[in-house]
Amino acid sequence: MTAAPRPRRLLIVLLSLLLAAACGTPAPSASPASSASPGNEAPVAGVTRSLPTALDVPAIAARSSLVSLGLNPDRTVEVPPVDQPLQAGWYEYGPTPGEAGPAVILGHIDGAHRKGIFWRLHELKPGEEVHVDREDGGRLTFAVTKVEQIAKKEFPTEAVYGNTTDPELRLITCGGRYDAANRNYLDNVIVYAKLKR
Repeated sequence: MTAAPRPRRLLIVLLSLLLAAACGTPAPSASPASSASPGNEAPVAGVTRSLPTALDVPAIAARSSLVSLGLNPDRTVEVPPVDQPLQAGWYEYGPTPGEAGPAVILGHIDGAHRKGIFWRLHELKPGEEVHVDREDGGRLTFAVTKVEQIAKKEFPTEAVYGNTTDPELRLITCGGRYDAANRNYLDNVIVYAKLKR
């Protein structure tokens, strides 16, 4: 049974708490503020809703099917199973890739003593492509616009989850120094990408 979505402001508070403890855990936007393209650029037309089925990031040899990620009973966001570190997941209460707004895909940097699907995520460069296959048989291509590594306690929630007029994509994992005492990474690596015209 799938939990019913809550208002976005409540979700941002609850899910942001998990960012400090879990790898690659996003939070939906706190407000409908737009991070649309600057200038007079026309918005990119989105496509109809269709569930994402697979991810392919050729530049870092990252390929995975996509599982849907919802919310845990405590209203924190699910992450892909740690014992399956090569499995990526899509946050199902956000836009699907190709719809207007930021679709979010999560993956582990490592797990079960193995490299994860996003082990090399920090290596991506602006202009490189991210492909998402859809349930309707289509494939969308996104171009990376920015890659950042930031402390989890300073996670840029509005930049990552704020509404956008264009279809955008966010790839999120852990990064930075590993805190062995607490068994987690101190930073997040975030890739921002836009649907190619």
